[in-house]
Amino acid sequence: MQLLYQTHSPYARKVLVMAHEAGLAGRIEVIHHETNDAVFAANPLGKVPVLICADGLALFDSVAICDHLDSLHDGPKLIPPAGRARALTLRLQALAQGLADAGIALRWETERRPEALRYPALAEGQAAKLVEAYDFVEREVDLDGPIELGQIALATALSWLEFRDLPEFRPGRPRLSAWFDVFSRRPSMRATPLSGETQD
Repeated sequence: MQLLYQTHSPYARKVLVMAHEAGLAGRIEVIHHETNDAVFAANPLGKVPVLICADGLALFDSVAICDHLDSLHDGPKLIPPAGRARALTLRLQALAQGLADAGIALRWETERRPEALRYPALAEGQAAKLVEAYDFVEREVDLDGPIELGQIALATALSWLEFRDLPEFRPGRPRLSAWFDVFSRRPSMRATPLSGETQD
């Protein structure tokens, strides 16, 4: 398998951390691609990650790729198959995906868009989403269970938000901060560091 990847993408990192946690990283060739013709040829949306399967099928969207990877190993499933555990994993994954989405939107309004075209009210709204989500996790989410996709998505989203110097999640959230520090020391996280700048 080949993974079209960017070292500065929280979504691509989520997939690669998932692959490491599932014991599949050795079966994947990671190919760094900025958004170019090769990416558009595999994904009409022009986004990474894209997983090129052994039969040539191109899978895109990080959740679809993670779901596929979870079907390829014999260890404990990182997406529980049914019941409340599955619902909670998918909910946390969705919240983490939303953190990354809000962070990207916030960067557009504070850094990447020409200053004359920025919309401060939109930036404030995205920053508020981040804070509300941090508080929700601190208050509502049990992070002490077995490793699963929701935790992977949360850790990779939080690490990207720190990497981009976006609103901090640590102040006033000791449980979330302690969990993140422990998770960040996992081999899967150490093997997939963030680096580089977004290319337009």
